[in-house]
Order: sequence, then C-alpha cells, then structure tokens
Amino acid sequence: MVSTRTPGYSRPRGRITGRGGTPAQTSATAAPSSPGRRPRRFSVRPFPRQRVESTFPLAPDQLNSPGLAGLASMRTVQLLGCLVAAGWAAAFPLVSDLPNQRIWGLIAAPAYALAGVLCLTLPRRFAARAAASVAVLGAVLVPLGLLALTGRHQSEVMVVERSAHLLLTTGTPYLPHPVVVTDYNPYLPAMSLFGMPRQLLGDSTAFARVAGDARIWFALTFFACLLAAWRLLRPSRDRAPLLPLAVLTASPLIALALVVGGVDLPLIGVCCLAMALAERDRTVGAGLVLALACTLKWTAWPALPVAVLLLWRLYGRRPAARTALIAVGTSAAVILPSVLAQASELREQVVRFPLGMTAIRTPAGSPLPGKVLAGFGPTGHAISLSLMTVALIGVAIWLLARPPVSAIAAADLLAAGLAIAFMLAPAGRFGYLALPVVLMIWPRLAARRWGSRIPAPYGRVRRRPLPALPRV
Repeated sequence: MVSTRTPGYSRPRGRITGRGGTPAQTSATAAPSSPGRRPRRFSVRPFPRQRVESTFPLAPDQLNSPGLAGLASMRTVQLLGCLVAAGWAAAFPLVSDLPNQRIWGLIAAPAYALAGVLCLTLPRRFAARAAASVAVLGAVLVPLGLLALTGRHQSEVMVVERSAHLLLTTGTPYLPHPVVVTDYNPYLPAMSLFGMPRQLLGDSTAFARVAGDARIWFALTFFACLLAAWRLLRPSRDRAPLLPLAVLTASPLIALALVVGGVDLPLIGVCCLAMALAERDRTVGAGLVLALACTLKWTAWPALPVAVLLLWRLYGRRPAARTALIAVGTSAAVILPSVLAQASELREQVVRFPLGMTAIRTPAGSPLPGKVLAGFGPTGHAISLSLMTVALIGVAIWLLARPPVSAIAAADLLAAGLAIAFMLAPAGRFGYLALPVVLMIWPRLAARRWGSRIPAPYGRVRRRPLPALPRV
C-alpha cells in the first residue's frame, strides 16, 4: 500500500479518511501541453487523500489574526471592556433581589474600574496581564472566598450537595415528594459527584467549608476542560493560555456564575472538550466526555449527535459509531438505576420542572422571549414550547444538511441550538447563555482561526477536492 503522507509535515493523531482523489504523480520536467508554453511544475510527492487536514506548520496568516489581535491590544478597547464590565456589575446592587448577586456586584464593580485604570496607566506589555489579574482577584477570588467562608450560595449549590447526601444514604439523588422549589433536583445523577467533597470534608473548619464547596469543583472542572481543549486545538506548542483564560473567567458572564452558583460551568467545559476530542479522533475520550455531559443535564444531549457527525465527516463510520456506543452505553449505565428506582420523580424533577410544567414553578426570572410568553398563562406556555420545537427541528435539519467539518463548526452548531432552546424555553434564564457564548469563543481562541473549516497546510498546492466519502 502506497503511503499518502507528505514528507516534511507531521500528521495529526487520527485517521482522516475523506476520499479526495490523488492526482497522478508528474515529474517536475514534464513535457509542456502545447508548444511554447512553459511546463507546469508538480511536486513528485503524492497529495494527501483526505479532504481537509490540520497539519503543521500553517501559514503565518492562519496562525494569527493581526487585525483582531491589534484591536484587542488597543488601550481604548481594553478600557471600554473594563467599563462595560464595571457597569454590568454595578447594576446588580440596584436591580437584583438576590443578596449574593448584590454582594458580587459591590465587590466586582470597583475591581473592573481599577482594571480599566491599569490598562491606561501601565506600560503596554504589563497592562493586559495586570488588569486581568486585578479583575480575577476582585470579581472572582475575593467574592467567592467571602461567600464560601460564610456558607452563602444560590439554591442550586445546596441542591447538588443535598443530592450527594441522598445518593450516599438512600441510593438515589431525588427527594420522593418535593414540596417547595428547593426540593426539586433538575439535574441528572452525575451532577451529584460535585457534592461529594462536602459529604467527605463536612463544614466544621474554614478549610472544609471552602474545599468542600461544590462551586470550587465546578470551577476546577471548567478550567481543566478548557485547558485540555486548548491543548488539543492549538496549532503550535506554546505556553499555557493564562491570559485568555483569565479574561474569560473575569468576564461578568462567567465570574457571576462562578461566584454565586456555577452549576453550568462543568457543562460548558465538557462540551468544548468533547468537540476538540472529536476533531482529533480521540474516540474513546470523546465518548467518555460526552457521557459525562449527558449525565449532568439533559440539555447537553444535543452535543452527542453533533460530535458523532463531526467524527463521521472527518474519519468515517467506525470512529463515529465507537464514540456513539461509548457515550450512549456509559450514559445509560449511569441514568438507568435512577430510572428504574424513581422513574416518576426523575421525569417530574428533571424534565417537567425545567420546562415549567409542574405545579411549582422556578422563581428565576429573565427577559427572554420564552419566559415572557410563559407569563401569559397556558396559551403562552404552549406557544413557547411550540416555537422552541420548530426552531430545534430547523437546527437539526441544518446539522444533517451541513455536517460540521471542524471543532469550531461543531461548537457553532451546538451553540446555535442551545441558544435558541434557552431563549424560547418557558423557564429559561439569562445565565444559561454563557454556554453558547463560550462555545463560540473558546475553540476559535484555541485554534487561532475564525473560520469554521480546517485550513489546508501552508505551501501545498490548493485544488478543489472531490466529495468526501466515509470509511467502510
């Protein structure tokens, strides 16, 4: 069998098997096609057979985006971002009726303002890092430590820690007869794992109160998954993405969620990591990460078909089927015991309660269209569900018609579907939109490209490929 690897270029892990059709090898001194015409020069090396390939080195203009990088390094842009964040945080003490959010706003707003001052006054090479450090300290570390030491958190943290206690004592994470809104557990069984540190450490000392807090483990899972996705998608082996991760963490959308609740952060991280693993043909890893996502919240289930279609498009049927079997089998093994033991409680708390179909409604309010429609009664609730269903069917058709060809494209499709679902859901919240936002931003920062297609290797002859065929 003739090797199709191009000497001088390292092939990524995996087997990209799209049938691109290899042109015949032609000598560099081939005879001209017509008299007087300069002969065309073809490389004697065979072209790769894949449709697209993420090999290195890439073109310099593919590695960096000078316009966007220069825009982000401008002092006025940095100052504007800090001012927007400061205004966002300062609004919470005025408009929010939740004390934890008001505390965060009071501490974070001055930190963002100080970060903006540092962007203007410090030398350019130190300004961004110093401002990001101040923002992380004032918007994340200080309020998180204060709330953790005093035992203050939103109800979802208490629900997760209680579900771990129920799982250890009764074998199921759900209360049999919920009476008030905090009795409902809208998460799947794997979410209880984040409450286990509290059961092991207790809360008798300051260290135990902080180390056992579920928010700490939400954040650690979030950071670990984003760093792993960065390492997989990065086209070069450079330093860890401390500055981009610090800026993302200090942004109000992530900082507020991390400080007061953070229950959606693990879902964001595992979805980003699943798309990166699928692009790199890590079938077992992708299957296990997808299983973790699908056993945290059922809103992560759309990530499974998106990642499987990405694997099928790049590597063929067998890797896609292997990942799907691992993800579905592991998810079923985790969820099935709760289904058999408490089917009615699982349906009532995990499915009906998030959709606003129970007698007790979630008190969380938001100006999203689905929540506004649900406020008009049963008719508005039915319209909200109908619009969400139609929109998700449209996204599914789009996914089947144009399967993703890279982690960026897969993350965009998943982000579009989740954003539509969150905006049109009867019980949607504004904080849910952090998931689609990070899905659209982080893979692009990691891959250093803004397009959704994998770039061709630099210096290789470009031609229009034939349609890719899956491996049989």
